[in-house]
Amino acid sequence: MKIQESAEDYLEAILMIQEKKGTVRSIDVVHQLNVSKPSVSRAMSLLRENGYVVMDRDGLLTLTGAGMEIASRIFERHRLLTEWLTELGVDPEVAAEDACRMEHDISEETFSRLKEYIAQAGKPVGQRAED
Repeated sequence: MKIQESAEDYLEAILMIQEKKGTVRSIDVVHQLNVSKPSVSRAMSLLRENGYVVMDRDGLLTLTGAGMEIASRIFERHRLLTEWLTELGVDPEVAAEDACRMEHDISEETFSRLKEYIAQAGKPVGQRAED
């Protein structure tokens, strides 16, 4: 399923915060993404309407199955691309920023091939399989 890049960013942020803190509130998302409270409020409303997020009476956010699927996919791409770019010698901060842009646009086929390439046992990122 294809959703907007901004929605993917919000879902990924919720997952990252959840992994770090255990619970997620809207204000955590504000700080994670460095966006305004009204922006997060609107985004959470849309994500709830579309079945990606639920909010309990205490204001805690939880990803639904569909939300978790998208967030996990984007977060995996972000981690792998950041690591790969860093291993290529890109400054870690720049690598993370570039990975954030790349994670949304790279095709599933290209990402799968890149993931396979990186995972080759004993092969540093810069070496080709034929080497």
